Amino acid sequence: MSHSAVAFVGGGQMALALAEGFCRAGLLRAADITVFDPSDAARERLAARVPGVRFATTGPAAVAESGIVFLAIKPQQAAAACGEIAAALPAGAVVVSIVAGLSMAKLAGLLNTNRIVRVMPNTPCLVGKGVSVVCRMPEVPAETGRRVAELLAAVGHVHELDESLLDAVTGLSGSGPGFVALLVEALSDGGVKAGLPRSLALALAVETFAGTAALLEQTGEHPAQIKDRVSSPGGTTIAGLAVLEQRGVRGAVIDAVVAAASRARELGAG
Repeated sequence: MSHSAVAFVGGGQMALALAEGFCRAGLLRAADITVFDPSDAARERLAARVPGVRFATTGPAAVAESGIVFLAIKPQQAAAACGEIAAALPAGAVVVSIVAGLSMAKLAGLLNTNRIVRVMPNTPCLVGKGVSVVCRMPEVPAETGRRVAELLAAVGHVHELDESLLDAVTGLSGSGPGFVALLVEALSDGGVKAGLPRSLALALAVETFAGTAALLEQTGEHPAQIKDRVSSPGGTTIAGLAVLEQRGVRGAVIDAVVAAASRARELGAG
């Protein structure tokens, strides 16, 4: 087994984002990565974006010589995939699961190992602006835990948290890009309704979201401070905010996060 080798069981969008990010940051060579995915389209996409990546014809073959194995599959595929690779995992290998809702205890039972790291990443990892929240079992060596965090940092921010809060993370940062995309679309539609050309309205909406997020991140200010600063007495912003409050937008977003977290728990319960 090569401790520097990394395997992916599943080669979808998140596996692509991670593999591409690891190589772009110089943390791995493409030849250090082996992927198993039965989809021709997934393999072709990976080969185009990460030239030199290796492919295996089965899950066991992919993991057989890897020190770190990323489990990048859908929750409903997890039991079968784990059953296939469990006996092939090298002694000392660490499995990094990005399977939503599936606890480390269940993974340990399926894989017959306690060397498990669980991660909740999100789709902005595709452009190096993601958020990954990590938890790990005590049996994971500290050195390997640091290596996993280093790899994930290549595609965005990394936070470590107790597993009991990971479903809430799934509801917020995991599902959050979908909620943000809907809000950007709504802002854009509002601009069109107010008379702007569609392309300009969308550009302004995207740039306003990105700029506000950067402002919050760099200043460390509470969102309410930013909101209050642009809400002049009797002005345009406060007029719009009053409509959002009347329509219950704040409460709807809160409920959306809670609903997504609840669904993550349901998926984990099987």
